[in-house]
Amino acid sequence: MKKEIKMDTTVAELLNDYKGMKDILISINPKFKKLNNPILRRTLAKLATVKQAAIIGGMDAYELLNKLRVAVGQEPIQIDEKEQIIIDESRPSWANKEPIAVLDANELLDKGKNPLAEAHKLLKKLKKDETLKIVSDFRPEPLIEEFEKQGYEVASFSEDKKIYQTVIRKSK
Repeated sequence: MKKEIKMDTTVAELLNDYKGMKDILISINPKFKKLNNPILRRTLAKLATVKQAAIIGGMDAYELLNKLRVAVGQEPIQIDEKEQIIIDESRPSWANKEPIAVLDANELLDKGKNPLAEAHKLLKKLKKDETLKIVSDFRPEPLIEEFEKQGYEVASFSEDKKIYQTVIRKSK
């Protein structure tokens, strides 16, 4: 029996556990076409949960969860009161500082490079209060959470919901 799909199920687990899941995800949201990129599947898919994938796709997390569940024959979750997922897109003053480098996540993926690994290389060189900027056409929620776990301050914002700027600051 397949595992129950939950908010914390990773995209990698979905892809491994359910045949045709990549096509199901893409049919639910065209932004998931990035899953055609093998680098993204090997890296970010391991980190990204259903909840984070919904944020990346700009959709309600419960809507994505239930569409996935229905697609694989699981009952949708009945929700009396949805957990509100609040995304902070405020821009702290430190995020306006000139970064030491700017990474284009889409360009890196197109070149077969791992944006997370490239960011880690640069973050190791940051001095206190210096920043790194990552530009992408999606909110890189798994990266944001990963950097926050490592003690960095992170701000991610978009003027038009098409291009996201994610600024990472070394504060210690």
